[in-house]
Amino acid sequence: MRTVSKPPSKWTASLSMAAAVLCCGAPGLAVAAAPPEIGLWYDDTGKGAVKISPCGNRLCGHIVWLKDPVGSNGKPLRDKYNPEPGMRNRTICGIQVLGNLAPQSNGKWGQGWVYDPKVGKSYNVEISLTNANTLTVYGYAGVKLFGKTLYWKRAPGNLPSCKSETRASQ
Repeated sequence: MRTVSKPPSKWTASLSMAAAVLCCGAPGLAVAAAPPEIGLWYDDTGKGAVKISPCGNRLCGHIVWLKDPVGSNGKPLRDKYNPEPGMRNRTICGIQVLGNLAPQSNGKWGQGWVYDPKVGKSYNVEISLTNANTLTVYGYAGVKLFGKTLYWKRAPGNLPSCKSETRASQ
């Protein structure tokens, strides 16, 4: 008895094509490169490092390294200046300090916010690369004309996480 194979259905063909694109990429289809802003950055003081990573189609950043993760009392640094009383006991290590950064037509990332735990305030922010190892962080309150520019330096990818140091001192 001879078996006759049926031609693949449109559904099967679509799944096969989707699997090929996911696995190997489609011919002629450019794979979007990760934005160069992604990575580890020392803040302007050099006493902290922020990991910038994708959050959906936007960028966000969290504190992942602190030169001194514990205070003079031997306890982990806390977000004591946060305007929300319920958040003042959270440790500085791990908090989100950049959020909602969207790609702009000028090549920068903007329309986001930056949080400064040293004063407990959030500002509008725009970031852009000055060069491969320098990130320009422009923070402003409402009016873009009046703001402050900070420069962050790229940090090595092997920085020890402040999470482990914070847990050890709790």
